[in-house]
Amino acid sequence: MPNSDHIRNKLSQIPHKPGVYLMKDRLGTVIYVGKARDLRRRVSQYFHPSRRQGWDLKLNALVESIEDLDWHVVRNEPESLLLEGRLIKDFKPRFNIDFKDDKRFLLLKVHLEDPIPRFTLTRLRKDDGARYFGPFAHSGALRRTLTMVRRKFHLRGCRAMTPTEADYKHCLYGNLKHCTAPCVGNISQEEYRLQVRAACDFLEGQADEMKERLEAEMQKASDNLDFETAAELRDALEDLKRTTQKTEKFERIPYTLPVAIRPEEDLRELGEKLGLKGPPSRIEGFDISNISGTFVVSSMVSFWQGRPDRSQYRRFRMKTVIGQNDFASMAETIRRRYSRLKKDVSGEGPVDGDDNEEPTPSEQVVPTCDLVEPPSKLPARPKGRPAAGGFPDLILIDGGKGQLNAALGELRKLNLDHLPILGLAKEFEEIYLPDVSAPLHLPLNSGALKLLQRVRDESHRFANTYNAQLRLKRISESVLDEFPGIGEARKQALLKRFGSVERLRRATIDQIAEVSGFGGEMAGRLVDFLRARGGSTARPTEQAVPDKLESPSQTNA
Repeated sequence: MPNSDHIRNKLSQIPHKPGVYLMKDRLGTVIYVGKARDLRRRVSQYFHPSRRQGWDLKLNALVESIEDLDWHVVRNEPESLLLEGRLIKDFKPRFNIDFKDDKRFLLLKVHLEDPIPRFTLTRLRKDDGARYFGPFAHSGALRRTLTMVRRKFHLRGCRAMTPTEADYKHCLYGNLKHCTAPCVGNISQEEYRLQVRAACDFLEGQADEMKERLEAEMQKASDNLDFETAAELRDALEDLKRTTQKTEKFERIPYTLPVAIRPEEDLRELGEKLGLKGPPSRIEGFDISNISGTFVVSSMVSFWQGRPDRSQYRRFRMKTVIGQNDFASMAETIRRRYSRLKKDVSGEGPVDGDDNEEPTPSEQVVPTCDLVEPPSKLPARPKGRPAAGGFPDLILIDGGKGQLNAALGELRKLNLDHLPILGLAKEFEEIYLPDVSAPLHLPLNSGALKLLQRVRDESHRFANTYNAQLRLKRISESVLDEFPGIGEARKQALLKRFGSVERLRRATIDQIAEVSGFGGEMAGRLVDFLRARGGSTARPTEQAVPDKLESPSQTNA
């Protein structure tokens, strides 16, 4: 076992409490995340001699790679499950399989401003004015508890946005008296809203009365030898406890980027292998991210003395490239980055009329590893870095010969082709240099190659994060999906006519009624729906949005 003394010392410090543990390799990269009811007992099992003598090749490979480990204590098992899923999605450890998809834990949501609110299940939390509960680690328990809550507080389960008498005729909840039916005037909407608020208090943990009642009924059924009923009540009680159990909401945990054990030696080796004048203090890495030609973005990360300098990160959204063209996207990124930097260094200021790059606010998306250190205590920049930097000592392009030539062509146009630049191809970790036909191969255990890989992987992560943020922003427009009866064709017609949901909110009823598939009545219901979901919606007498939309470059600015 590598570094056995250090691991043995760590194991002696782990408490016998529930939590999550993280295994790391020699570079500090998280390679496995797991959860446990008893952290010390579970983690110690990995290093027991009898386990390592088995035929589990994956386990043996994992243990051989472990150089360090961390842990995070939580209050209960559901919290450990939630935190484990969160960390796996953040770090994507290579030895983990579960939780690597984009599926999230279930949330329960309700819009209290709707005319007749209803509880719905969702996996995405949006800033739409709704009230959210969760996430919940046990989806089955949540669904069964929601059914119980609807019966206890007489809430509706129909899907209509605002149910009417026509809906009530076929309503199973109303006919079974599970719902107080505000849609037909049995009670007022305000009285129904009070029922919903009582259910919200119940879901926040005020469920002691129901727990006591279920326990009493279970005991009574058991005394009467009605064990089947007692078992059903026992399961309902367990579901209720799981759903209303207090859990901490885990946001992204600060975790420093992996740093080599000897970064100075890696920099010195890299400078020697590439024939540079000295160790490259400042390295800038670039990568492109897109999905089938949509949301084409690029990233620039900056490393100072072998460590990430997050204050110098930049991100770009392509302005001149249409479709999927990585070479053209890389060329545009290099042109915008270094034309601006050239102006800044010469003191002439930024390029006129060109929004070249987007600084990243506090780089809140960077994953880190010190679980006990709050983000506010993390250094703003690596120690010793100058407050304002000039040109980098080395430029790294994520890609092969094509991406490198595209970037080099733009540097030559700017008379900056004297800057050292290389391309790092992923498949065989080949290093491409300007005007050299054969790629350079460094040993896979070389510190210089590991440093280049860290820069490349960080630029890749940062570009994908920006792409995901843009896609999440577009997903937020799916608020139209909640409007009953709209369908995909009508939604696309609305977005084609108005461009975005925000512009749709400012449209009048008459303008919406002009869209194919809409009439005056449905347009009015859509206006009421969007107003209930927040934001201002124009009335017929208010100023309408212009018929002609701005150009794509204006709407995407």
